[in-house]
Amino acid sequence: MGDTAFEAEDIRKRRDDAIERLASRPFDLLVIGGGIVGAGIAEAATAHGLDVALVDRGDFGGATSSASSKLIHGGLRYLRLGDVGLVREAHRERRLLMRVLAPHLVRRLPFLFPLYEDGPYRPWLAQSGIVLYSTLARSRLNGLVPVERARRIVPQLRVEQLRSCAVYADAWTNDARLTLCNVRGAADRGATVLNYAELVALRGDGGDVAVDGRTLAVHARAVVNAAGPWVDRVRRLEDEAVRPSIRLSKGVHVLVEGGADWGAALTIPHDRVRVTFAMPWEGMLLIGTTDTPHEGEPETAAVAEADVEQVLREAAVAVEGLGPPRTTFCGLRVLPRGDGRTASARRETVLSRGRSGMVSVAGGKLTTYRRIALDTLDFLGVRGLSQRPRPLPGAIGLDRIAWPASLDERTRSHLLHLYGSLAPEVLFPAEEDPSLLEPIAHDRPDLRAQEHYARTREWAVTDEDVLRRRTTVWPSAPAARALDQR
Repeated sequence: MGDTAFEAEDIRKRRDDAIERLASRPFDLLVIGGGIVGAGIAEAATAHGLDVALVDRGDFGGATSSASSKLIHGGLRYLRLGDVGLVREAHRERRLLMRVLAPHLVRRLPFLFPLYEDGPYRPWLAQSGIVLYSTLARSRLNGLVPVERARRIVPQLRVEQLRSCAVYADAWTNDARLTLCNVRGAADRGATVLNYAELVALRGDGGDVAVDGRTLAVHARAVVNAAGPWVDRVRRLEDEAVRPSIRLSKGVHVLVEGGADWGAALTIPHDRVRVTFAMPWEGMLLIGTTDTPHEGEPETAAVAEADVEQVLREAAVAVEGLGPPRTTFCGLRVLPRGDGRTASARRETVLSRGRSGMVSVAGGKLTTYRRIALDTLDFLGVRGLSQRPRPLPGAIGLDRIAWPASLDERTRSHLLHLYGSLAPEVLFPAEEDPSLLEPIAHDRPDLRAQEHYARTREWAVTDEDVLRRRTTVWPSAPAARALDQR
């Protein structure tokens, strides 16, 4: 792949430069955690003129923010929990993401809500909920769909005992790429961003960060703890006696073959709270999720055989002919401390300030990350906050991209979705090295140019960073072998 020795040297220099900046100058804000919330805070802070450092103990988006249900949605089931305000706010953020912030990454998708004879909802009740949901969403897509039409839209829909299907609209995304898009937005405004850099100590004027075998003293006027499932671990660096503030819920997802001929996704109700989603995603069918308490350290969360069996069993309530799992993944939801079922816990965000002034942010939804970021900056006392949404990198000029004539329509659509108007940056090195236009794996549309871009421009350090969070190659069986043979 071109002059790999030069590329390795250039990548190392970029990382060394970031490490040097981290250690050599004071920052207005040090953000701990590069998931969607931390990345969103860094992006918003730089837009308001703050000098920001963003660090993560692993990769950007390496935990929950690349292991979600990939939905940008109001949260239909939250109406049942009485969270009308959350649903209204989430719908507003969904519209902004689709229209302004990242229209290339966030795409509208119809959803069918099947109503079976033995299901938990009667048609009149489900339709009333859908109408309210669609009113909050400012969408005219709502009502009931006859069984015959529903089967045409979703060919694998189980029709035995199916009364009808309610219909509504939400959206889907590539969550890892949305996180990276925010990291890129912060970096473009001068933020120092560094993955595989772990906060190991806190001081009144910042903290110590361990990176690449060194420990750096990072100075900052303010520190925000956006470490997600590790938020309490970071809080204990400030106060060893601090009480736990969160509980964790494990969500398992399964990817199977299928979905290419689906014209909508499914929301399958199991009781008055829990649902399963079955959604066409990146050329496959994504199904899930579980909602079970997780005890122990966040890094011990794993997919168990029983989890996969539950996901497949619950999806089979409404989906026929499910194939074997192609791959699985799990993420951890951060919920406020409390009693009762995790499925019934409020998806609210909690902001707190520690004894040395560190602000911790816990909980929330992928859809409302921008709102969480602004609330965090307000909690910090940042003045002159603008509520106006800003297009993220790649969001403008989507209809003015000059594509190489050799690229087929499927590849163009794929690159447009992942990178928007930044796609020419990805493809530029291929002008000198046409081999970069070859696919990474034969059964995926991702190109070798994307791996090159991930390593040189998007902070990828490991092969997993490339496969799992910068491209969509990871469900492919030959994926690891394809990188080994590069």
